Amino acid sequence: MFRTVNPATEAVVATFDAATTLQIEQALAAATAAQKLWAREPLSVRTAAVARLGKVLLERKTELANLITLEMGKPIAEAESEIEKSAWTCQFYAEKAGKYLGDEAVESNASESLVVYDPLGVVLAIMPWNYPVWQFIRFAAPALCAGNGAILKHAGNVPQCALALGALFVDAGFPAGLVASLLIGHQHVASLIDDARIAAVTLTGSTAVGKLVASQAGAAMKKQVLELGGSDPFIVLADADVEVAAKAAVKARFSNTGQSCISSKRFIVDAKVADRFVEVFCEGVAKLKIGDPTQRDTTIGPMARGNLRDELHRQVERSVAAGAILKCGGKPVPGAGFFYEPTVLDHVEPSMAAASEETFGPVAAILRVDGLDAAIELANATEFGLGAAIWTADVSAAKQAARRIEAGAVFINGIVASDARLPFGGVKQSGYGRELGEVGIREFTNIKTVWIGPAR
Repeated sequence: MFRTVNPATEAVVATFDAATTLQIEQALAAATAAQKLWAREPLSVRTAAVARLGKVLLERKTELANLITLEMGKPIAEAESEIEKSAWTCQFYAEKAGKYLGDEAVESNASESLVVYDPLGVVLAIMPWNYPVWQFIRFAAPALCAGNGAILKHAGNVPQCALALGALFVDAGFPAGLVASLLIGHQHVASLIDDARIAAVTLTGSTAVGKLVASQAGAAMKKQVLELGGSDPFIVLADADVEVAAKAAVKARFSNTGQSCISSKRFIVDAKVADRFVEVFCEGVAKLKIGDPTQRDTTIGPMARGNLRDELHRQVERSVAAGAILKCGGKPVPGAGFFYEPTVLDHVEPSMAAASEETFGPVAAILRVDGLDAAIELANATEFGLGAAIWTADVSAAKQAARRIEAGAVFINGIVASDARLPFGGVKQSGYGRELGEVGIREFTNIKTVWIGPAR
């Protein structure tokens, strides 16, 4: 049984039966058959379908955004932006797939050779609740252009989003069965990965789940792309425009109520400017509005689940007990809903929970350092390696520093964000493989060499 629990009210809105064993088998059989035919379609046919998908997303923006807000509590304006970004990504790949997937001639003295990109087959997509439409679309748009099919196993707390996604592909004119959304629990994942009809796996989720899925997929010799946890550093050097950096830091931490793997979580600030940074940062945090996520002026909605809020609060309490200074927030909001006050912790040490663990919610940890080298050393002192930001007036030095930071992306004087034009993914315990960009569309392809000798 799957339930929609409104995190703003804690009310159970709807319930859904889990897929049966027969329904899972039927979905696998249909996806396999549809994908074999889909792979033979001209690339122009596949990209046209992805372009239509983008249009359908925009046509249903209001409906889909309301579902996101209902099921996981995202403020409605952010939910609408999620749909718009998803639609734009469809359009991007519809336009660029021909370039990214075209045969590549390789010159040699004795032969003609080609590199071609063939689809792998049906991909199992295990998706999270925090960006319930975008996370799937950013995988599906390029994967479908490349000729693959997909089985979606979505997070259990967003069943209506999962079902709506499945219907979108049918309404956009994709072949029946090519993309299936199944309401299934974690107990079915291992058998799906082991099934010969599943060619590969993509997962966005926690590092713990990533390790489990990686072990299962590795045992089955299946390709994986894993986008896992993060504890992104936001470095502010002494020569940075502190006011600009601090105002950007509020958005970098508190968008989506802080529930993002690429949210900046550790604010590593040069001690020379730390007091001013904290002052401006806290001023910005004070302007955030907690409340009903269906209201357009709300900037902080509820956390998605009560257990997530409870764990976040324990991390705050442990950090304060260890010596962190609570500047604002620091406790759950009384009343119905899984709300937590936007929280700023200053003078955080690397060993404290707010810095050593991933904080998935509206809590910011400020760590003070002396100089660039100390900032980089602290930025790398984590098991994660997803994104990082550097704020400085010396862009040339920042470019060099970026090469020293252990992360999949480094943004200089900007907020870390995913973009269809750029590869996205992490290193260390943040996973491996890439989504988006040119390399992302090739992740679920067989990069095949075709060597052509003289006719005889």
